[in-house]
Amino acid sequence: MSGDFETGVWIGRAWLPEVSGPAVVTLHDGRLMDITARGAATVSAVAEMENPAAYVREAPGRDLGDIEGILNESPRPDRLHLLAPIDLQAIKACGVTFARSVLERVIEERAGGDAKLAEAVREKVKSIIGVRLQDLVPGSDAAMRVKAALIDEGFWSQYLEVGIGPDAEVFTKAQPMSAVGTGARIGILPASQWNNPEPEVVLLVNSRGTILGATLGNDVNLRDFEGRSALLLGKAKDNNASCALGPMIRLFDDGFTLDDVRVCRISLCVEGTDGFRLEEHCSMAEISRDPADLVAQTIGVHHGYPDGLVLFLGSLFAPIADRREPGQGFTHELGDSVRISAPGLGVLENTVALTDAVRPWTFGVGSLIQNIAGRGLL
Repeated sequence: MSGDFETGVWIGRAWLPEVSGPAVVTLHDGRLMDITARGAATVSAVAEMENPAAYVREAPGRDLGDIEGILNESPRPDRLHLLAPIDLQAIKACGVTFARSVLERVIEERAGGDAKLAEAVREKVKSIIGVRLQDLVPGSDAAMRVKAALIDEGFWSQYLEVGIGPDAEVFTKAQPMSAVGTGARIGILPASQWNNPEPEVVLLVNSRGTILGATLGNDVNLRDFEGRSALLLGKAKDNNASCALGPMIRLFDDGFTLDDVRVCRISLCVEGTDGFRLEEHCSMAEISRDPADLVAQTIGVHHGYPDGLVLFLGSLFAPIADRREPGQGFTHELGDSVRISAPGLGVLENTVALTDAVRPWTFGVGSLIQNIAGRGLL
């Protein structure tokens, strides 16, 4: 893990048990440094500075210890540990931004959220629309001709609309302060029987719409809920610990830019207590909409975010390897270890649990304000 942090400018958050609150942190030579200061007591405040990377690079700090040792600590209130690397930012996400994910969302819809029907539906969907989606530019004349043809065949879908139409799907993934960090448990609703991780690159964006850096995220998805109805998207996406981010945000500088994000290679490894193991890889180069365009569709004169935002860019991953029974594809089991990694961004690792068994979310925006005010940081 240490090799991931040897270069770059990093910002994140850590829990300080001695003050029962968070610190803004960075990395210097493999050491985690507390750079919390008056006027810079939140990641959001740092992101609003003229040059966040320069500030973080030069900020004086207090040594909290070796990053490797801290990453190995269980996230408990009485221990120093990494938190999700954001605080006041809105947590937004884009859907169906890869051709394969478009197909899988259509499959969920046509199967009505029933995993037992997915394989048969998958073959039909692929035969009808699979080839047509390759290399289509969303919103282009060619995409609109495919749309017209599919409507004529009675095979149009709301997912195809956002997959190849002019407007991207952008939704609220979770509430500010609700995301969990690396090492924490991620939550699955007890009623869900068909679900999966969604490894993604996540952009940090300030209130002016400037893209400042990137991290890794898990946009945990309940395929059965969303497949039953797109109107259940909120229930499928925004649950206790269903959003994980980390380990830290790498800020853009001369050595790491949005162009690196555009070709980033993401790896997923799921290991179950039942001996099941799944490994998949994808490249951001396969995304159908440019990351900058997705940000522009999220923030601007039409919608402001005074505390900034983070934006999940969408996932190519929709695991279909059979796990429980032949033809039912993949779903999580309790205790699954989910490891998401990318060169230059580190490793985000979480363990699957039920949403009513994870640690309750109690430290929100109000708690943060009270805590940093009590520490004289406002």
